[in-house]
Amino acid sequence: MLLKILYTILWQIAPPFIRRYLNKRAQRQPAYAAHWDERFGKPFADPVQRPIWIHAVSLGETRAARPLVEALRRRFPDSPLLLTQMTPTGRAAAEALFPEAQCRYLPYDRADWVRQFLQEHRPRFGVLMETEIWPNLMAGCSAEGVPLFLANARLSESSQRGYLKARSLIAPAMQTLAGCFAQTEADAGRLKSIGAANVQVCSNTKYDIVPDKDMHTLAAGFRRLIGKRQVVVCASTRFYKGEDEAEILLKAWQDYHGDALLVIVPRHPERFQTACDTARSLGFKVQRRSSGEHIAADTQVWIGDSMGELAAYYLSADIAFVGGSLVDSGCQNIIEAVACGLPTLFGPSTYNFAQACAEAQAVGAAKQVSDAQTWLAQTRRWLEHENERRQTAANAQHWIAGRQGGSEQTAAEIAKIIVK
Repeated sequence: MLLKILYTILWQIAPPFIRRYLNKRAQRQPAYAAHWDERFGKPFADPVQRPIWIHAVSLGETRAARPLVEALRRRFPDSPLLLTQMTPTGRAAAEALFPEAQCRYLPYDRADWVRQFLQEHRPRFGVLMETEIWPNLMAGCSAEGVPLFLANARLSESSQRGYLKARSLIAPAMQTLAGCFAQTEADAGRLKSIGAANVQVCSNTKYDIVPDKDMHTLAAGFRRLIGKRQVVVCASTRFYKGEDEAEILLKAWQDYHGDALLVIVPRHPERFQTACDTARSLGFKVQRRSSGEHIAADTQVWIGDSMGELAAYYLSADIAFVGGSLVDSGCQNIIEAVACGLPTLFGPSTYNFAQACAEAQAVGAAKQVSDAQTWLAQTRRWLEHENERRQTAANAQHWIAGRQGGSEQTAAEIAKIIVK
């Protein structure tokens, strides 16, 4: 009870501090200055009624939601679609991937703002992607009779420890869920420990993501710009706790003296310019994707300064490294790279995709490296040994194919509950 009271008080005093935070973020990423009212409970203009509601907090969750949304739309073809996010990159991805949907920010978790949102839209049901735990939102859905599901759910050991400290607040919220669909048995166990109800294991929906025709077309355009050179893409590089992963990789690349093109794709747009400046300061000849120019023969580094095109970078490459893993931020989504049939490398920090990383390595679909020098050594080996590279790519495709179907399974389970 005490934690619930403190949580309520927190949301009464938090808004000015949140606005200050958003102002600071907007200085680096102007999109954060847009659509503020949606976050703070102001009535939404022309809200869609009785929709299938999917909440995908940011870019990765929005991409992962796509096959699940498609599976749900097949089962509920007459229901409109509402997509909510918390970040501009997630919103932009939702608007691009789901042009038929209404897209907006989810209000922050203050009880009156949540109630306003739910009464405006009256969702048929809601799906929170991955680990989105909002006590007031969950309680509000229960009070308004909106079945709520947690899909593609995961919970790391460190997050579990944090939630257990606030179990008296979190458990009642988790017990309101109509269904909780975990990625792995380990995730299911941790979710149960914090109070989740109706937990079952479905495969990760990210295995179901298939690059669409537009991404293949864009990738072909990238290859025309690049020419016949081999391509090494370092995707979703992170700046974390003062460490710049792009800089770490670029410093290692100084010891490479071949003809392959290194492509650096930062995870966040505010790092595009920094990555470019860092590469130039290290003596590399650099070009940017945003220029649209052909890649010169002596260009060593291409900066992928665009959003929503990651699949095209992968499809145009020969080898991938997945960022967030040389710095200790838990690794970005290795499944996307592996699903594109790429020999894939990742670093030591993998807690966000621990099982996927372990399985991919066990079947020869990817390799873990300990540091940037090991990354360079393995990259060089794959560049020089085409047969080994091809075998790793074949292993990758076989591994992905064996794990698909989570989206259909999750949608089928939701439909059983909604239509009974």
